[in-house]
Amino acid sequence: MEIVTKGSTLELSGDFDVRSTWQVRDALYQHLGQHPEDVVVDLSCVGAVDVTALRLLAVATRRAARQGHHLTLRGCSPAVRRMLHISRLVRVVEVERHAASA
Repeated sequence: MEIVTKGSTLELSGDFDVRSTWQVRDALYQHLGQHPEDVVVDLSCVGAVDVTALRLLAVATRRAARQGHHLTLRGCSPAVRRMLHISRLVRVVEVERHAASA
């Protein structure tokens, strides 16, 4: 898993699964602590995702909301969207409909 910070956006690339969850969790919580504005997690370059990873994003979304932040997922592939629906975590996280144009 590679994690790159670009302003308030955290870009993930690689497989986001149980093996990389701790790494993403640490980076995401640190990122939320450093950015008072809304935070975006860009999943455009994520090849595979599992329910453990999605649960992390759901917990981070709730934690961000309690701290007055707003967390949005960007670049969710059809497979990621499908997993969000199957796991019903789509009710907890916000998924950006279209990526912002550069």
